[in-house]
Amino acid sequence: MREREGNGGGDPKVVALRSAVSRLRRELAAHPREFAERGIAEEELAALGAMAFGGTAEPARLLRSLLAVAGALGSVSALAAPLAALREAVRAFTETGQGR
Repeated sequence: MREREGNGGGDPKVVALRSAVSRLRRELAAHPREFAERGIAEEELAALGAMAFGGTAEPARLLRSLLAVAGALGSVSALAAPLAALREAVRAFTETGQGR
């Protein structure tokens, strides 16, 4: 199932996802340390952003991107809080009964 939203306001799940993606992208961009998986995290955040801001949120795709981002950033403690916020935002789309 796809969630479609316009650009204004809308579904609180979509708004939370947009906010979480934006926050993590900003904090990753500002993070001074380079690490091998940074490019993976940036690519998957771009994909999440496209889904969130484009109005489509496919639960399975959101989860795959989240797992890739978490794997890439899991050891970067400075990004733990925004990563947790992203995890919660994606969880809203993937809870039992969602996307069926």
